[in-house]
Order: sequence, then structure tokens, then C-alpha cells
Amino acid sequence: MTRSDETWSWRNEVLPFAAMLTITCLDMSGLTIIKAAMNAGLASNVFVVYHNALGTLILLPFFILHICRNTGRPRLTFHILFRFFILGLLGICLFEVLLYIGVSYSSPTMASAISNLSPAITFMAAAIFRMEKIDMRSRSSVAKLSGTIIAISGAMVFTFYQGPQLFVTIHSPLLLSQPSNWVFGGLIIFIGGSSGCIWQVLQSATTKEFPDQFTVVFFFCLFGTIQCIALSPFLEPNPSAWVVESGIGMIAIVFGAAYSVVFRVSALTWCLEKKGPVFVAMFSPLNIVVAVIMGVTFLGDSLHLGSAIGAVIVAAGFYTLVWGQVKAKNKLEEVRDVDVANEPGLSDQNAPLLGSLNESKC
Repeated sequence: MTRSDETWSWRNEVLPFAAMLTITCLDMSGLTIIKAAMNAGLASNVFVVYHNALGTLILLPFFILHICRNTGRPRLTFHILFRFFILGLLGICLFEVLLYIGVSYSSPTMASAISNLSPAITFMAAAIFRMEKIDMRSRSSVAKLSGTIIAISGAMVFTFYQGPQLFVTIHSPLLLSQPSNWVFGGLIIFIGGSSGCIWQVLQSATTKEFPDQFTVVFFFCLFGTIQCIALSPFLEPNPSAWVVESGIGMIAIVFGAAYSVVFRVSALTWCLEKKGPVFVAMFSPLNIVVAVIMGVTFLGDSLHLGSAIGAVIVAAGFYTLVWGQVKAKNKLEEVRDVDVANEPGLSDQNAPLLGSLNESKC
């Protein structure tokens, strides 16, 4: 093996795995820090406003440089700006606000388990609106439907059944979890996750219509922050709650904004380019394992039998659904390849174009 082969193997095989493992751990570390800050008195809505405001400020100088360097970018219209406004409403005012309210009532472990329902929720919505056809004679359709049912069943077990306690933790007086309303928190997170799925569909359609992802991200954060600030008197009417002293609350706000804006988006984009969306999605159930370890270690959470069983069932449903999606995509690509080969007047140089279009959709 030559030196160039070793470099290629390290960059394309090892680094994406290390990056996704780092993202998974930092995602759950962020949720654990935020939960600890909420236990110490930081209101969830205050965190959402300050976190997004700081993130938008971090993005601002990069956005100005982006505008100066890219003079040929698409033109902003009222229709596109309205799309950005709706993205901010769905992705921040609904998704993030409900997510962190749910975490305040439950735990990061609950949030990580419910997040694995996103493919199932998206599939259900697509089937209801007839964007997804269900053919019981197709193995991919059966797998997607079965995975959806299994994942939802696991989430119900996770939420409604705790069972005996598996681990007895030594409670830390600083980060001790507050008494939680497990069921209510899970339902709030589920509603927020549903709005997040709608946001993903709309964001995908928006980036196709306006192919300037950095501008989409900036205006999404900007409009979401403005909306949260406008709603802040209703979300958190207590003026003293908006005074954040130095400590765990300030650490949560700075870490959340800097990590989400500076590192996470760039690393995820790079992993998607190198390994594809299926590789990235396969790390999702690992969030539950990391969340359980960090919750038990730092928050004094208790691990119950029902949570462990539910997490395993959710992960099994997730992988079954993803397998069905991969089978359906491969079958569609095979049909397209046959159509291209049989189409008269098309040369071989059109085949890579189809591949690039498929990659751009991801």
C-alpha cells in the first residue's frame, strides 16, 4: 500500500467515523449541560432566545463576507423571505421551544429516544399526503411500515413504562435532576419533533428553489430569533428570569451557540459529502446510549428497565425503516439507470449527471 492509499483510507474511512462519534457525544453533552442549567434555574425559553441570538451574531460577519464574495447568488424575493420566516417559525419557535420545554420536564435521554422517531413521523406524513406509496408486495414498503410501527411502539414503552430501577446513582448536589413529569415531557418533545419534520421538508424544498444554503441558514436563524424575542414576554413573563449570571447557565448558552453554529453544521456537511446520509443516520440511535451514560453520571438520573427496553425497540425500528428507505432508493436508481440506457440519443456522459443530482438532494 502506498502512502497516498494510506492517506485516502484515513481521510475517507476513519475521519468521518471519528467526526460523527464526536458530534454524537457533543450533542448529548450539550443537552446534558442545558438540562443541568435548567435544574439550576435557567428557563428553557430564555435559553432558546439567547442561544439563537448569539448564534446569529456569530453568523453575521461570515454572512457579510459571503455576500461580498458571491455576487452571482440568487435574488432575494418576498416569496423567499416569507419561506425563511416560516422556517424560523417551525424550526425555532416551535421545534426548539417545545424540545427544551420537554427536556425540562423529562431528560436528554427522552429527547434522544424521541428524535429517532423523525424518519417514522416523516414517513407517516408522506403516506397521509400520498407523497409516499405503500405497496405491501414490496419489501422496502413493508420494511418502512414495519419500522415505523416498531419505532412508535418503542417510544410508547419508553414514555409510559418505567419498570424497576437498574442503576442506583450517587446524586450530585449541583447537577441533581429535578422531579420530572416523564409522560408530559415526552409528549411535548414528540409534538416538537413533528414540527421539526415539517421544517425539514420545507427546508429541503427551499434550498432547491434558492440554492444558497448559507443565506438560508442565516435568515432562518435571524427570523427565528426575532420571532422568539417578540414572543418572549408571553413565553417567559418573569423579568428576573432573563438575567443570566455567570455559571452553568452562561456556559450552556455559549456552548450551545458556538458548537451548533461553528462546528456541528460544518462537520455534518462534510460527513454527508464523504459518506452520504445513510452513514450519518446510522449514528442516531447511539444518542440514546450516550444520553443514558451522561444522565446517570452527571445528572443523577435513574435508568429503568422500561427505558432500556424502549430504547432498544426504537433503535430496531429506526434501522428497519432506514433499511427500507435504502432498498427503495436503490430500486429507484436501478429503474432510472435502465431508462437512461434505453433512451435513444442519450450518451454515457449523462449518467454522472443523474448521480450528482441524487447527491445534491441529500
